[in-house]
Amino acid sequence: MPKPPLGSHVVDTRTGRVGIVMGHEGPYVQLRPYGGGREWDASPEVVRPATPAERLSAATAYCNARSRGEVP
Repeated sequence: MPKPPLGSHVVDTRTGRVGIVMGHEGPYVQLRPYGGGREWDASPEVVRPATPAERLSAATAYCNARSRGEVP
């Protein structure tokens, strides 16, 4: 399975989290949460492109957390 391109939004199907592809290290895809945060590694086999609704949901969750002061 081809690795997703850098900067693309994907879903880690193991966790359901939306991440932005930051790099490829060995057999893994390095993902960062929408809005920043700690990266995690996922196998290319368990990621799929995020739908527009999933991207919007991740952006909304980030904005809500920021308005509550949970993220800088």
